[in-house]
Amino acid sequence: MSAPRRAPRQVPRREPRIIWTIPTRGDGRGNRSRGWDPAPSLPASVRDGRAGGPAFTPFDYLHQISRAAELGGLAGVYVPYDPHGEESLVVSGSLGRDSRFLEVVAGFPAGIATPVYAAKLSATLQRAFGGRLGWRLEVDLDERVQRTQGDFVTGADRYARAAEFLTVAKAVWHGQDVDFTGRFYEVVKGGFTGPLAGLPFPTVYLSGTSDEALALSAEHADVHVFDLAPDDELDRHVARLGERVRPALQATVHTREDEAELTGTSGLRGTYAQVADQILAYRERGFDTFFLAAEPRLEEALRIAQHVRPLLAGRA
Repeated sequence: MSAPRRAPRQVPRREPRIIWTIPTRGDGRGNRSRGWDPAPSLPASVRDGRAGGPAFTPFDYLHQISRAAELGGLAGVYVPYDPHGEESLVVSGSLGRDSRFLEVVAGFPAGIATPVYAAKLSATLQRAFGGRLGWRLEVDLDERVQRTQGDFVTGADRYARAAEFLTVAKAVWHGQDVDFTGRFYEVVKGGFTGPLAGLPFPTVYLSGTSDEALALSAEHADVHVFDLAPDDELDRHVARLGERVRPALQATVHTREDEAELTGTSGLRGTYAQVADQILAYRERGFDTFFLAAEPRLEEALRIAQHVRPLLAGRA
């Protein structure tokens, strides 16, 4: 017997938010501007301490993508955590400072640092670009990858630690004289004062469909990001989040003016109008934020901004 369809959430009829994914390990191209292998060599003027450097680096390309997203009216950019890519928090800080309106969602694992240090770093980023930072906390990493990063917390303990991480980070962010003793963290008389106090806490994005992942989001997330899945499966998972947590969708996107030009077979796929229809159909079911990606990231960001977003805005 199939599961009953969940009634659509009541959501404001606003334009769906598109958050474009930034490539932190290259963009599928073999040249130095878009790929990270080989790395650009430093000229002698840099090695011996004098001013100078490459005229165009991979980081300039990341900024091109971010600027295209902003100029095209997209809602934000997502800088995913990649153990073999550039450090996501550093890239996020650079892109956030270079933009005026974009939300910058930084992906990072809960084991990257203490929650107090992560919160302090993020408070500085919030100050640097006016409160536009989001956290996408990665919890369910491959355990082999975790070990290469010096992190040996495994299984359900990863979710228990993530819950403590978010509890402590929010406590020191919003309070003073914070005392906390848990399984993974301990804080005595912590909390932010002075210029670090009074800032908005980053929007918390979480993901996953396990019991532990959904329970963590129900308690701590602002937004829970799902991968594309059959409607009844998505409905079951969304129902477990509660009304406070907003669901979001993550997908690759393949779109062209003529359907005959398409080569991709998965994700959101079709003409500009068809992809807009698919996004709006999910919006009617409660999904107001969409983490999208396609290669090459710059050209496809421009394509979405120029051809799909106007259809979404016109029908919002």
